[in-house]
Amino acid sequence: MSEKISNEVFRKESCPWGKKAVKLLDEHGIDFNDHVFNSVKEEEDFKTKWGIDTTPQIFLNGERIGGYSELANHYDAKADHKPEETSYVPVIALFSVALLMAIFTQNIMYSFMGYSLCLLACLKLMDLDSFVEGFKKYDLITKSLPFYGKVYPFAELIAGLGFLAPQYLYITGWLSLFVGITGGVSIFKAVYIDKTDLNCACIGGNSKVPLGAVSFSENAMMAFMGAWVLTAQI
Repeated sequence: MSEKISNEVFRKESCPWGKKAVKLLDEHGIDFNDHVFNSVKEEEDFKTKWGIDTTPQIFLNGERIGGYSELANHYDAKADHKPEETSYVPVIALFSVALLMAIFTQNIMYSFMGYSLCLLACLKLMDLDSFVEGFKKYDLITKSLPFYGKVYPFAELIAGLGFLAPQYLYITGWLSLFVGITGGVSIFKAVYIDKTDLNCACIGGNSKVPLGAVSFSENAMMAFMGAWVLTAQI
């Protein structure tokens, strides 16, 4: 019996050309193994091994044919070279709306935090499975305890409502401090230590917002407000 030679794609999770390559193979009904790099180091080691400068790289029947453009040429398909752009517009829109809502209330600081967290939680809950799928790629707790990914949006919603209800600020403070610190540590590790290239699940699983400073700032703000509330209660 002859050994079956597999077809393989090696790519970064957020790379638009890798996604296009996977889509093209699916359209042609090709069975393949999809290898997504877990870190920049893993990708660099792969490049060094094969003496190449870019990814994705596609192997058909054990033979490396190159990247997305070469794959399109192989199937005589028209290559789509329009990249999928990342955007901070959803984040700007969300926090702008939350700020406007807060301005018309008595306590702008607490109201802004409350409305922001409630809106963020709402976006996650609109497609919970997609959120969890994106969140577990970088959140340290969800990697060990998968159910935490489904709990997180509800915890965020409770924290948001807590900021809008002064009588529950003590509980809100501890919840925000925990969620903010653990989330911030996860993002810091993923972006600045592991140097992963992922999209942030903060505004939903289908977000095009890159994981980075904005995502870290959101969690830092939660941790700060949690600490602020607890200090004020002393």
